Amino acid sequence: MTKSIGILTSGGDCPGLNAAIRAVGKTAVNHYGWSIVGFLNGFRGLMENRTIPLDGDALSGILTVGGTILGTSRDKPHKMPVGGKVLDMTDAMVEVYHQHHLHALVCLGGGGTAKNAYRLAQKGINVINLPKTIDNDIYGTDISFGYDTALSIATEAIDRLHSTAHSHHRIVVVETMGHRVGWLALGAGIGGGADVVLIPEIAYDVDAVAEALRQRVRRGKRFSIVAVAEGALSKKMAKALQEARKQVDKDKNGSDAVKAKARLAELESGRSDHTLQLAQKLEELTGLESRVTILGYVQRGGTPTAADRVLATRLGTACADLIAKDQFGVLVAARGQDVEPVPLKDIVGKLKYVPTDHPWIRCARRIGICLGDGVA
Repeated sequence: MTKSIGILTSGGDCPGLNAAIRAVGKTAVNHYGWSIVGFLNGFRGLMENRTIPLDGDALSGILTVGGTILGTSRDKPHKMPVGGKVLDMTDAMVEVYHQHHLHALVCLGGGGTAKNAYRLAQKGINVINLPKTIDNDIYGTDISFGYDTALSIATEAIDRLHSTAHSHHRIVVVETMGHRVGWLALGAGIGGGADVVLIPEIAYDVDAVAEALRQRVRRGKRFSIVAVAEGALSKKMAKALQEARKQVDKDKNGSDAVKAKARLAELESGRSDHTLQLAQKLEELTGLESRVTILGYVQRGGTPTAADRVLATRLGTACADLIAKDQFGVLVAARGQDVEPVPLKDIVGKLKYVPTDHPWIRCARRIGICLGDGVA
């Protein structure tokens, strides 16, 4: 029998998803002679058996298109909202998988998708995961498709903000995505010529940041660009969160568990306007007007860069080759110019943080970028 494979996209959208779908599909159909079916809207589509055939016509003309032709969602197999309830629908998805006589299921997504794919693998489904995220935080792969495009967008935004910051003698604080890791802010900050870069991995001292900006003024520079990841933390907040999380772990089964969790939730929610608070504080400390630009979802959209198209195509074709070898339960990881299968069990629940001794960090310090920790 001709092999049939399924494919879905889950989690947030990003440029390069369609390029990856195209690569998997064209390799499967044209090279191996298989059939391929797409499930709509992530794992929900797998549960509801909502499909489209991915034939030559469906795969044509999508290389340059942003988003995903399959649609996406953040629904989880084991926590699926159904009829006003949240249910474990994993078995229903396994049943749909077998109804289509699938040989494999390809899941395109980030860390959450990898976890959900691993859950399905534990139920006996032949799963392969492709890494996509603009945050570049997927453990086990050098890079994820979507990151290069988002990096280019964020860098261009910083480029454009230089002129208005210079004209009005202002501090312009630019918030990039990156709730847990700082790859996007760091790369865009270096590439866009930011004067300060604040990332989650390095807790900052606002007084050290303000002093760096004042030093620029003393050198005749009457404007500054501050690139900040949405998850960046002051030293004070980082300490408070660390203590709150320790208390939650300590009281996990105790009488104070509710109180500890409420305190942690309060601290987390207080970070929602972190960038605005930072800009206001910098204005107070430096005497310079501050303005905030939050890039938000604009970083997810648009046409993928050539680098993302090539990466998605490399990973997609390698995915089909792994299916041909019956190698499942893996992430298709980029390693240099090669591709390597990494067992999902080795990566789920892990993040790829920016190492504090990473070459980009050293590079930023050498050219005078302030990272907020007072280290030159």
